[in-house]
Amino acid sequence: MRMYLLARNPTDSVTEGFLPAAARLGLRVTVLTDQPDAHRRAYARAGGIEVLECDVLDFRSVVARVSALGRPDAVFTNSDHLQTQAALAAAYFGLPGKDWRVALRTKDKAEMRRHLASAGADTVWSAEVTGHTDVAALDVPYPCVVKPREGVASEDVVLVTGPGELVARCARIRDRRPGAALVVEEYLPGELYTLETLGDGRVRHVLGGFHTVVSPPPYFVEERLTFVAAHPEPVVAQVLAQLDALGVGFGACHTEFVVHEGRARIIEVNYRAIGDQCDLLLARLLEIPLFEHILRTHLGEPLPADLGARRDGVARLDYPCAERAGTLTAAPAAAELSVGGVSLTYRPLRAVGERHEVYRTNRDFLGVVRATGTDQEAVDSAVTAFLAGQRWEIQP
Repeated sequence: MRMYLLARNPTDSVTEGFLPAAARLGLRVTVLTDQPDAHRRAYARAGGIEVLECDVLDFRSVVARVSALGRPDAVFTNSDHLQTQAALAAAYFGLPGKDWRVALRTKDKAEMRRHLASAGADTVWSAEVTGHTDVAALDVPYPCVVKPREGVASEDVVLVTGPGELVARCARIRDRRPGAALVVEEYLPGELYTLETLGDGRVRHVLGGFHTVVSPPPYFVEERLTFVAAHPEPVVAQVLAQLDALGVGFGACHTEFVVHEGRARIIEVNYRAIGDQCDLLLARLLEIPLFEHILRTHLGEPLPADLGARRDGVARLDYPCAERAGTLTAAPAAAELSVGGVSLTYRPLRAVGERHEVYRTNRDFLGVVRATGTDQEAVDSAVTAFLAGQRWEIQP
């Protein structure tokens, strides 16, 4: 069976998760990407993975490329940027996949807000900012949040407290992103969580979620995620109702939401598996073939009624971040440790010798610590002790 996987830059989710899962399922994989050299380098050790250049942002180019190469059994992507294109290509070839309209409305943050409001699921004050918008004339409730309409990873997402700052922030973001549309929306207070779901269009499994700690205002960089095996039932019901209103129900979905005074409100919907190595942790923690399950849905196979997930595990991820621009001159190497019943993994995300600016996004991550066990206090202690013993040095 042949699967076409659409991708932009290489990610751990694909390299360590989906491609090994595809091999275990016996799938022949062709990676279509607009960054072929980067993918060939990433898969050099694995071998046997065909990488071909394609303008994956254009669904017409994807359809033409796939049609010329040979009929697929599945078209799949775990990229935020390519869900609509993959959905359209799958539909063209009559294959299982996400509804392209749902993929579009979850990716487009302005459309998501409009759709939730029109469905009566939730109403958030928001406005779309394009080149024709007079930002100063907007009747904005402060504080508010400015974000790219189709952005990812908290990049250019910022809290704004007044009109002058709003005009300045919008101008700076659009200078960096010429022609990009922005969304200005009311700030939603509350604790930040995620809900991870997996469905086949018939059955939907809730895998759990995370409690997310972000950097101090005005930015929203994720610094720590702690696994939550089961959110309170009323909270889960509210989030699932909003996902139902959007039409989400096929494959993996990573939903970010806040809870304030018992009310759950969606921040954004990422219609794919959670990234930044959280998916790798989930598969290990729950002891399920998560990546295989996701791929099977795109092959048209039904999910089991019970995934058999382990439910007594606890976990935490921490992301040491660069706090200033410069060259990384010292950093710890990758590590696998077992400490007092806790399994701890550290993976560097930036190589010694690389120079970077400060982005206020996950591009500032220097590495990731993943820890799993059965006692939260032990997991927290292991992560804290590990981080305290490491050293990252950045020279201007």
